[in-house]
Amino acid sequence: MESKRLRTGLIFVLLLCSLFLVTGRAGQQRILLVTGRTGELAVVEMDGRSYVEVQALAKLTNSSLSFSGNRMVLTLPESPTRRESAASPGSQPAPAVLSRETSSGGQPAPGGLSKEFIRAGIEDMSIVREWRSALTNAVQRGYPVTDDWIGSFRDQARTSLRLVGVAATTDSDRNAFQLLTNVFNNMNKLSDQFLEANRTRTYIAPDALNNHPLDQRILNCAHSLAAMAANGQFMDDGSCH
Repeated sequence: MESKRLRTGLIFVLLLCSLFLVTGRAGQQRILLVTGRTGELAVVEMDGRSYVEVQALAKLTNSSLSFSGNRMVLTLPESPTRRESAASPGSQPAPAVLSRETSSGGQPAPGGLSKEFIRAGIEDMSIVREWRSALTNAVQRGYPVTDDWIGSFRDQARTSLRLVGVAATTDSDRNAFQLLTNVFNNMNKLSDQFLEANRTRTYIAPDALNNHPLDQRILNCAHSLAAMAANGQFMDDGSCH
């Protein structure tokens, strides 16, 4: 049960890490939607990062928010299945801390995504999100897209992806790893297009990423990966190819 609870917490963090899935463009407000919940939250962008108001997030997800030292603890609502299978009446669910930390051990569900793979996937998608945010901001603000900072993001993402591959232990992990590899490759191709435009002094319009095929493919794949993590099972809907 504890392993299941930890996995639920990791899945929730994965959804938070994929804030870039709901995108707007220059001059438009971005919003965050949470799968299975009615309502939406305004997203504030600052220094290439996306933020939401934590108390509003807790309200939207029917969660409780408390504080433990310098940590904010978001306790997810207990599912009916969890309540019915509780070992003793009155037992309390463990809080899901908004942190990337997790304990090791525990066996994945048969054929499902393993806990360590999900953890490594969170790290990988976080780096891809930052990479894409940096590229988006550069294009929208007319900054030059250069090899030095693109190369830094590429190297970090490549190293992170290698760790995801090491963490893959089930067939579902290995299948999902291929989709994460596709995200990396598409992000590479997208960056290379703007690097080439900068080298050749080709004009880049601020809205060049609006409905860009590769960018949309990256976003659609990230949507699919988030849904996959929520179900704990590998499902290929074709959006990552």
